Amino acid sequence: MENSSREIVFFLNGLNDTKSNKLIYFSCSFLIYLFTIFMNITLVVTVLLDRVLHEPMYIFLCNLCVNGIYGATSFYPKFLLDLLSESHVISYNACLAQICLVYTYVFCQLSNLTVMAYDRYAAICKPLQYHSIMTQGKVWKLLLVPWLLSLCETLVGYILIARLPLCGFKIDKLYCTNWDVVKLSCIDTSVNNLYGYLLIIAHFIQALLIVISYFHIIRTCVRSKAEQNKFMETCLPHVITLTTFSLSAAFDVLYARYGSSSSLQGLRNFFSIEYLIIPPLLDPLIYGLKLKQIRRSVWRLLSRKVSALT
Repeated sequence: MENSSREIVFFLNGLNDTKSNKLIYFSCSFLIYLFTIFMNITLVVTVLLDRVLHEPMYIFLCNLCVNGIYGATSFYPKFLLDLLSESHVISYNACLAQICLVYTYVFCQLSNLTVMAYDRYAAICKPLQYHSIMTQGKVWKLLLVPWLLSLCETLVGYILIARLPLCGFKIDKLYCTNWDVVKLSCIDTSVNNLYGYLLIIAHFIQALLIVISYFHIIRTCVRSKAEQNKFMETCLPHVITLTTFSLSAAFDVLYARYGSSSSLQGLRNFFSIEYLIIPPLLDPLIYGLKLKQIRRSVWRLLSRKVSALT
């Protein structure tokens, strides 16, 4: 069955169970979205304005927050519009665009966490060589590589999915995902499945590298009380962020491929949006509360703004 991309419209069935409480869901979601954007922007602006924070660790954290804004914006605007609408549809081109945005965020998030783990490994395990390792040129490369790599991975996925003729138009989710569109194809999707498994393997290796780096970090910290304190302040937030994101993303991947379609719609919705909502919301909170320098800089910035207004 041949389709014209301009004629295809997908029906998003994820909101079918929320018709009676749409206003409540909209209000809560809108407030969470605003709070997520505010917290991430606050942390980014704080790092940019305070020269004391112009260190690799804080710059990488800034990159993580920018990606958090990007990820939240890939989901919330369309979701909020659907909550205000009686029909939950999305055009073919808009669906592919949302897929690209969501997956770029996911790939970039894991790559940023890998970079941050490498930075902590160098800072704790090789403190004397840290500044020679984390040169300005390398920091810029480590900022750009996650975005470029994520864009390339997403572009290949886009090309593979755009070639597929479709025989169905119903998506049982709140937003578009690669796997849900691939399942609607009229032809064999072995190439898409193979690419998906290659990505899973590649990012599993990334996660494994993070685990290995933290094995060395913990082994180093055991020897020194000062290093243990450094680990608790600078590494623990990273571990929490990594665990939250990895578990939520893994749940969604496994549930999308192997979960039962007969289970509760609310449960399926929760698993599908967890990694889009929780990490962008919690990342700035976790780092802002745990890192003393961030806390001090934020309060200093807020104090200046209050003084200026009064």
